[in-house]
Amino acid sequence: MKVGVIGSGAVGKVLAAGFKKHGHDVMIGSRDAGKLAVWAAEAGVASGSFEATAEFGEIVVLSVGGAVAGDALTLIGADRLAGKVVIDTTNPIGGGPPEKAVLHYFTGMNDSLMERLQAQVPGARFVKAFSCVGNAYMVNPAFPGGPPTMFIAGNDAEARATVAGVLDQFGWEVEDLGSAAAARAIEPLCMLWCIPGLSHGRWNHAFKLLRT
Repeated sequence: MKVGVIGSGAVGKVLAAGFKKHGHDVMIGSRDAGKLAVWAAEAGVASGSFEATAEFGEIVVLSVGGAVAGDALTLIGADRLAGKVVIDTTNPIGGGPPEKAVLHYFTGMNDSLMERLQAQVPGARFVKAFSCVGNAYMVNPAFPGGPPTMFIAGNDAEARATVAGVLDQFGWEVEDLGSAAAARAIEPLCMLWCIPGLSHGRWNHAFKLLRT
């Protein structure tokens, strides 16, 4: 597939390289179209602006900071995302430093950032994924207990199936939680994932759903 990765940070770079590793045609985008040119050339992917990257991708990966995710969508324009699967990796982190190792969010328990983004661009098919683990483990994570679980949600069942296929390729077990409202439960997992790191410097973990 042609994959456009929106975001110049560590998450964007890891996922762009991961899609390239698994045989996809990749472009990574930043607000400054030339910012990632050197990195992209070394990684063997194309680079460009947010707008060009969104136009390029059959799948678009949104990997900017949660506080600026809405601004990124405004810059891209709704028409460029119409009908496309948008993998939303963002979390609503904001509102000050962590309190006793717990991140502050700018959403509440009955709201999620992905639902806000879906409402902003209703023609796109958002799927929450990659939001509950650090970037070091996003692609082909290796744990003694086997593949960890990635929780996904989104209103479009076909889009969720597409993202589940990506996650399977990336070495994850997938738990499909259904509609976008489930992002209200998924996004706080980032808080939980970060507590051992912020408290004790331990960042080498992921979640696993056990079944009987």
